[in-house]
Amino acid sequence: MAHAARIFFPLAWICTLILSGCSSSNTQTASPALPNIVVFYVDDLGYGDLGVYGAQGVETPEVDRIAQNGLMFTDAHSSAATCTPSRFSLLTGIYAFRNQARVLEGDAPLLIDPEGYTLPKMLQAAGYATGVVGKWHLGLGNGSVDWNQEIKPGPAEVGFDYSFLIPATGDRVPTVYTENGHVIGLDPEDPIKVSYKGPVGDRPIGLENPELLRQGADEQHAKTIVNGISRIGYMEGGEKALWVDEEFPDVLNEKAIDFIDSHEDKPFFLYYSYHDIHVPRLPNPRFKGKSTMGPRGDAIAQMDWMTGQIVRELEERGLAENTLIIFTSDNGPVLNDGYMDQSVDLLGDHKPAGPFRGGKYSAYEAGTRVPTIAYWPGNIQPGKSNALMTQVDIYASIAALIGHPLATDEAIDSENHLEAWLGTTQTGRQTMLEESYTLSLRTPQWKYIEPVPKGKGFGWIKRKGIEGGFEQVPQLFELTADEGEQENLAETHPELVVEFQQQIDDWKARTQRTQQAQ
Repeated sequence: MAHAARIFFPLAWICTLILSGCSSSNTQTASPALPNIVVFYVDDLGYGDLGVYGAQGVETPEVDRIAQNGLMFTDAHSSAATCTPSRFSLLTGIYAFRNQARVLEGDAPLLIDPEGYTLPKMLQAAGYATGVVGKWHLGLGNGSVDWNQEIKPGPAEVGFDYSFLIPATGDRVPTVYTENGHVIGLDPEDPIKVSYKGPVGDRPIGLENPELLRQGADEQHAKTIVNGISRIGYMEGGEKALWVDEEFPDVLNEKAIDFIDSHEDKPFFLYYSYHDIHVPRLPNPRFKGKSTMGPRGDAIAQMDWMTGQIVRELEERGLAENTLIIFTSDNGPVLNDGYMDQSVDLLGDHKPAGPFRGGKYSAYEAGTRVPTIAYWPGNIQPGKSNALMTQVDIYASIAALIGHPLATDEAIDSENHLEAWLGTTQTGRQTMLEESYTLSLRTPQWKYIEPVPKGKGFGWIKRKGIEGGFEQVPQLFELTADEGEQENLAETHPELVVEFQQQIDDWKARTQRTQQAQ
């Protein structure tokens, strides 16, 4: 494994780090040399959804600014083509297939093992204050959540000192916020009950009351109506605690800024997990018409504003030069994802996936190739990087940044590519997995997609207008010549099919970290 001493920091920064005695022990104390870390984790943002990546019909000046003054990656990936698996991998350094992770319902138990290693636990041990704000969607409790009591296990048990959550997703009940394990604004005389099996309570149901809906919805999203939007699942009670979707940007930004302001005197890690641009897309009225693409485009503009507010808060408080920011997305783009919000009709010339094939859910490149920016004034030089990068490596790379040696059973799929994140090398991964409803293997040149079993159906993905890439035969693409994955070369290069499938099989069998020669 690579050691932090090989990373090329500015001399003054690394001298301060050494003099402060930042040992890798779990008992180390906080040091002013340790940089703050902020991860902006946008939802369903595609490779082409930002101005600097070629967006049409929407402007993103705030994110463009950090891209132009930071490092913009052209071949960086979420670990999976769906949200829950990507979030699991980001926080554990483990590919989600090892835990059979999938998109969770709103009442699912906590997916991350409270006894296991996590990125926030590692940073806690190094003296960081750790906080998560926004969409969680990693499960809460033990499978039988009582929303009227303290909810645990949850973020606190996996290493977060502070949490303010949308518990699952905006399109799933319960439609309430939780803060440090408690529903905000709950009236004890109006207890909450949630069911994903059958109706509860007397709130209107979308299937039965379409006239009450602000947006039409498919059958999956047509259960309990809250704020004029039908959701997945059924919910009764908690009337005073219900969120208003249009208030997300202000509520979440306020909590994120409060966390930053409360921890100026020690290093902090903020995992800011946006709801935008996930469905239902209900941007605040002040963003209406900010794009030519309707709610989806306006939600992109809203997300841009949110990001700018946080970055400017760091700058105004003199924290930016000691804060590493990673801006990225949990998976690729999707237009029609359950609600009739004109996302397809108003698309115009905009290409959410950029030049790539597929999107959210897909095995093709657009499923995981997402906009990714690293920003750290004075430490990361502005530019572009074509290094092959994956979010699963954020864990090991941050470990190198703070001088934490990883145990053999810790973050077993994560590699230290800190030099690539900081832009001192253009060399990233040599092999990398992409997860969808099958596994794919990437090298800087090639993309191999593992066949799916016969009889496994993916018609629902086609109905969303997405090319899934789930075939019963191997698929092999030379991306340096065919970035749109149009020509399957599996029959032309059978030796590579055998080699890449063996690498996938070896990855599946891995149970501990391999030594990295960097």
